[in-house]
Amino acid sequence: MINEAKKEAIKNEAKQILKKFAKTLESVKFKEKAKKKEAGGFREEGSGAKTDSDFRERMFSNAPNKTEDCIIAEVKNW
Repeated sequence: MINEAKKEAIKNEAKQILKKFAKTLESVKFKEKAKKKEAGGFREEGSGAKTDSDFRERMFSNAPNKTEDCIIAEVKNW
């Protein structure tokens, strides 16, 4: 068991440690964070890229399962 004198000594030591830590924290300097001015990642709308004219026909000719306008692909079948 801890007697009252020992409790007071531990309490005073803890207070001294906290005061020393707080004093050390006062000298810590943080860099100021740069704020973002506007959201990015948006593209300009336009006519789009020019595509290959027979791409659709080549894709459908290579697809093993297809309907008139859709390619039937496997889902989670690894």
